[in-house]
Amino acid sequence: MTVGFDLDMTLIDSRPGIKAVYDRLVAETGVYIDTELVVTRLGPPLDEELANWFPAERVPEMSERYRALYPAHAIEPTPAMPGALAAIDAVRAAGGRPVVVTAKYEPNARMHLDHVGIRADLRGWLWAEAKAEALLEWGASVYVGDHVGDVRGARTAGALSVAVATGPCGADELRAAGADVVLADLTEFPGWLADYTSAAA
Repeated sequence: MTVGFDLDMTLIDSRPGIKAVYDRLVAETGVYIDTELVVTRLGPPLDEELANWFPAERVPEMSERYRALYPAHAIEPTPAMPGALAAIDAVRAAGGRPVVVTAKYEPNARMHLDHVGIRADLRGWLWAEAKAEALLEWGASVYVGDHVGDVRGARTAGALSVAVATGPCGADELRAAGADVVLADLTEFPGWLADYTSAAA
């Protein structure tokens, strides 16, 4: 059994680190960015967010600068979400393989996993339906995420969509998007997985 996990607001609380990087962009460019607002809607690719604050022709340059600033400003302040490490351990204890599929730039995503002590295979730069590419390649039967885009990715891959209401999308919105299971957070995941695997057996 392979279980996929999203990264931002599923396994890690990336709000403090992402805000710090956007604050640096503001300081460097003088362009107004509502960094408090930005961290309430994490999930979609970086370029989509930057397009709210910069003209289209500057987005590639700002994306590059953001990713360059990221390691020094975003890794250290970013903690694991409650229950994240236990959720990964629960997959392994059940004889499964945890994998991480995220829209984040892969080298930065790897630094986050190393920082919080999560060992898992990783694919980055995949958003929403595109996440199915890695989920299908790895044969994931479950995908856990916090965003309606994660639900779409799971469904595109034919995987069970397990949603956690820890990100920008509430439980009702996740259910409406087609999530098969909605948990309050990852602390509920080991219990759910135990029930799921015993039912499957």
